[in-house]
Amino acid sequence: MKKAVFIIAQKMFRDEEYKEPKDILENAGVKTQTAATKAGSAVGKFGMTTNVDLILQDVEPAEYDAVIFVGGPGSRQYFEDKEAHRIARETISKNKILASICSSVGILANAGVLKGKTVTSFSAETELIKSKGAIHTGKGLEQDGTLITADGPAHATAFGEAILRAINQH
Repeated sequence: MKKAVFIIAQKMFRDEEYKEPKDILENAGVKTQTAATKAGSAVGKFGMTTNVDLILQDVEPAEYDAVIFVGGPGSRQYFEDKEAHRIARETISKNKILASICSSVGILANAGVLKGKTVTSFSAETELIKSKGAIHTGKGLEQDGTLITADGPAHATAFGEAILRAINQH
């Protein structure tokens, strides 16, 4: 069975950037889990609540087909987070699908996994991402090998569909 893990902020993740891709994957038979800084529940920017299945320290990228970082204002809590950076680096080193949407692309930039990669993100992160050596296009969705990025909630469905295609082709 294919598996994916969503990395979300405990508070203020972007609801649709989590729900839309998660629904797409689950409806296609992909088993999903959700990780955050602590167990219990997490609350989105617009009030969506979800269960947290595991904490970041327990995420082992080798166990998943895809690791997905969800955006929203809360995702900035992971910009300097060593565990979030470890997860991003291990996902790349294990040749797994690494997906990130909106502000969360800044996490990957700070983890050092975007150098030379073609990506997109929420516009506020453009300079950070470019400063870390990535090619930032500003498009709605980008895929560079096993790396998938999207600019925000308007492309959450396309983001989920791209992740599903990548899982099925990988």
